[in-house]
Amino acid sequence: MKLLFKLCAVAVAVLTFTASLEIESVAQSAAKRSMPKITSRAEFDALARVYHADTPYALPHLMFVIDRKDKNKIYYVNSKRYTFHKDFVNGTYLSLERGDEFFKNNYINQNRRFILGTLAYQTPVRRWTFEFWEGDLIPAEQMKVVYEIINKTFYEPVAYKPNSLRQEEASAGIAGMIRILQSEIAKEQEYQPLNMAKGIGRIHIIEKLDDTVEIGFNEILVLKEVPIQLPPVAGIITTSPSTPLSHINLLAKGWGVPNAYIRNAHELFKQYDGWFVTFETKADNYFIKRADNNALAEYQKGLANLKGVMTPRSNLAVKRLASLSQQRKRDIIVYGGKSANLGEVANARLRGITVPNGFAIPFYYYDQFIKENKLEEAIYEMMQDQKFVHNPAYRRERLAAMRARIQQGTVNEALRAEVLRRLKTEYAGKGVFVRSSSNSEDLPNFSGAGLYSSVPNVREPEQVIEAIKTVWASLWNYEAYDARERGFVDHSKVYMGVLIQEGINSESSGVMITTDPYDRDNNNSIYISAKRGLGIKVVEGKKIAEQILYTPRSNAVQILTRSDEESLLTFDENGGVKEVPLTGDRAVLTDEVVRRLVSAAQKIERVFGGKHQDIEWAYMRGQIYIVQSRPFITGK
Repeated sequence: MKLLFKLCAVAVAVLTFTASLEIESVAQSAAKRSMPKITSRAEFDALARVYHADTPYALPHLMFVIDRKDKNKIYYVNSKRYTFHKDFVNGTYLSLERGDEFFKNNYINQNRRFILGTLAYQTPVRRWTFEFWEGDLIPAEQMKVVYEIINKTFYEPVAYKPNSLRQEEASAGIAGMIRILQSEIAKEQEYQPLNMAKGIGRIHIIEKLDDTVEIGFNEILVLKEVPIQLPPVAGIITTSPSTPLSHINLLAKGWGVPNAYIRNAHELFKQYDGWFVTFETKADNYFIKRADNNALAEYQKGLANLKGVMTPRSNLAVKRLASLSQQRKRDIIVYGGKSANLGEVANARLRGITVPNGFAIPFYYYDQFIKENKLEEAIYEMMQDQKFVHNPAYRRERLAAMRARIQQGTVNEALRAEVLRRLKTEYAGKGVFVRSSSNSEDLPNFSGAGLYSSVPNVREPEQVIEAIKTVWASLWNYEAYDARERGFVDHSKVYMGVLIQEGINSESSGVMITTDPYDRDNNNSIYISAKRGLGIKVVEGKKIAEQILYTPRSNAVQILTRSDEESLLTFDENGGVKEVPLTGDRAVLTDEVVRRLVSAAQKIERVFGGKHQDIEWAYMRGQIYIVQSRPFITGK
């Protein structure tokens, strides 16, 4: 009997130990960024997020990434940690492509590096499925590859769920592939909550969504099909069944707005078209009614408060053309953020750092130019034109015409004479950069980076005058206008300053950020992106840069990627820049230069009170040059 008790005790201990190992394994899985395979439901749950938990629509799911460049290696992504595929790809430094570049290369182009999808447990049919974003143009052969890889690395059989007619047709002829269609899951559903939330907005029934349809931030859209992309809106209603894992639904969750499939919504809601309503999506039903005066008043109050935050400050009384040595951070309201911040860095006299000489034209002269060329009324009329407000294609045309009018305008003779005098006495024979420096950058949750134009290596005095007008005109770039509109920035309070700065024909250039931009837990690191030659393409992101991460606690320099640049930009002797082939070693920075850049970044961050900075740098003949420092703004 004692022996039996001992054996039982040993068995219990083994089971307890095994269970503890399993719990520890699951906990470790949850802490990971990804896993190469899933061997149990516990491992899946450790990485998965769940929509509509404890309802008949419960949808546990996780993202996966397949790297075709690395022998079709699969990453089952910790989807509690990363919201979108690009967040994981960027956060693990597999690629630093962003925006349109990432979108086109991985969703549109067939010869893509990454295959991006989602694996889910479909509660209504009790089946595992994988799917792609509804706008993904993935070819049939890649669908088959994914089907085979997942069913080798996942512990249960997984079927393919097409999310568009094109995907359905492309996959129909793949031998041996088991599919589950959205119609089989939805069956006779008349309503499906995709994101449960409550909001207020103006109902906008759209028969066909194209580039002539203007979408307002305050609208609840009624659409016949799920769009590929949308700007922020107040709510989304589709009349066709949609997967809760759609890209649009992920955006809706991020915006916190209601999103639902409602059969025949375009007919049901005709009575509300153009009216403000309160709209709520619940687990089993939805609620909609016209907004009363109290609801509208509360909405307008909140909107007014939001707009008040995004009103740029300016001082139009200052006429002095100031050198960088005469500027401080507080002068942002006179010369713009780019110029004033550089003045702050220059005046800190940091050892090992040089700020190229330059001088700035204050906002006063942009305002003077607009008035003297009688463009004030034209700008007002343009922004009051309802077709301009509501038709994006027309708005693009009008803004292009406005930029052309500014380019044809006449610069005040006194300003012109002073600029030419400075160029002759201080920059004779040198190429200068004519750079934008507005007051509509680095506002709360609104960066403004990359929206305005700068002109590199301008060598002739008359060309500098033309470049000044180009910079002024860029205030009305289409992307800049729309970004300000979406950011609730008051266009009438936006002004453009101009920084004219000695150009550095750098051996290498890039950006550095005084935190890890893709991992909030790695807060004190320094991220550096570098390429040979001028840094224009680093900012544009056309090719993968050399990427480096410095971690202070380990004092380690980690090479994330080498540059894949096949050419570099350098000054053209006749002005502007030219592209030349790149040969030899692709390594850009040495360990010694990296550590010098790190030291520079840490010093600059201290100059701005410890706030994380986004810094543009150049390196030439052993010297580090700083050409921009702005707050690192991630936005909401």
